[in-house]
Amino acid sequence: MRRFTTDAPLLLINVSLGRLIQSPDGDLSMFDHLDLLPADPILGLSQVFAKDNCTDKVNLSVGVYQDDNGNTPVLDIVRRAQQIMLDEQTSKAYIAQAGDAGFLSGMSELVLGPIAALLATDNRVATVQTPGGCGAVRIASEVLNKCNPGGKVWISTPTWANHQPLVTSAGLTIAEYPYYDRNTKTILFDDMMAALRQASRGDVILLHACCHNPTGADLSPSQWDSLADLCKENGLLPFIDFAYQGFGQGLQDDAYGVRKMAQKVEELVIAASCSKNFGLYRERVGAMIFIGSTGTATAAAKSHALSEARRSYTMAPYHGAGIVGYILNNAELRTDWETELANMRGRINGMRKRLCIGLNQAQSSTDFSFIGNQWGMFSFLGITVEQVLELRSKYGIYILESSRINVAGISDSNIDYVVEKIAQTVS
Repeated sequence: MRRFTTDAPLLLINVSLGRLIQSPDGDLSMFDHLDLLPADPILGLSQVFAKDNCTDKVNLSVGVYQDDNGNTPVLDIVRRAQQIMLDEQTSKAYIAQAGDAGFLSGMSELVLGPIAALLATDNRVATVQTPGGCGAVRIASEVLNKCNPGGKVWISTPTWANHQPLVTSAGLTIAEYPYYDRNTKTILFDDMMAALRQASRGDVILLHACCHNPTGADLSPSQWDSLADLCKENGLLPFIDFAYQGFGQGLQDDAYGVRKMAQKVEELVIAASCSKNFGLYRERVGAMIFIGSTGTATAAAKSHALSEARRSYTMAPYHGAGIVGYILNNAELRTDWETELANMRGRINGMRKRLCIGLNQAQSSTDFSFIGNQWGMFSFLGITVEQVLELRSKYGIYILESSRINVAGISDSNIDYVVEKIAQTVS
């Protein structure tokens, strides 16, 4: 790399250790003082998988939807909407900082349903486009930290691996509530409620709307009802990550908890993603939705979100959001999108049932019925780290050491192999 020199001795900043180092010869090489960080556990495992020479290898670790051929496809409806958008496009100028108008209105209605129009009459709902669901979680966390610097955010045990770094990097602190029992493969709802009753007024509760990542275990409508009552009574702020709408039981059923909270509490934050249900992973399309107690409070929250965005990525990206806006605001396109989404959901749920039945028929040491009772792409198999590593080294079946699998990675061509080798390993 290029070295910058000067006649006077320089002080080098050791970025990784946070200390100053005297350079004896005056040479400055900034990056030499950075430690090499380990690869991301999921992305790194995919790199190992790519180098594996096993002819029957199966990657069940990466968290993206795959069709029966192992591809993450471009939806037909996305191709159509994209072509219409490009044909009609006359400029590449910036769009509004908050995002594409069609996308914003479409996402508000998609997430909140009829409640969106009711809240809009009092200006209590505001939507801001973000670079993916991650961008929504991060920018919303920045706004929450403005409201209560260093405030507490309660997250489930376990939760998506990126929740904690996104939240804490904004300055917020983390507390945990129990959620999933790895032994019984069930939700610890009573323990969860008991822990959240200890939360202080103004604390934030980070929740998964549906298709809980990584467990696949979702709250029932009655459990959402009880949780909404608790948040209202104790003054807790729900912060709902809605990354998989339409991937569980359907667009409306998956939104039950979000809409119940919107009806019950005065303030709510939602981070929505279009990566999965529109297949727009690389386009990075997300939205954060604020619901405030008054129109004035909602406008203030939106203004702070835009201010944080200005300091980060400045302007909302258009391409992916434009596609979503076209689909959601055109009746024919939306109907066709819902059909494609239903097909993806059906494939995932079908593979769940086949995996569950196959494993229970192939061995008797472990009951895998829980897989068929869960939703979305992910489940914990509940096997040991040693068994995970054995599946990897002997059979080329890659799953995370937590035993989380991506059900969408299973296909007609590999399900018999996956069932056979998991059954052999657990037996």
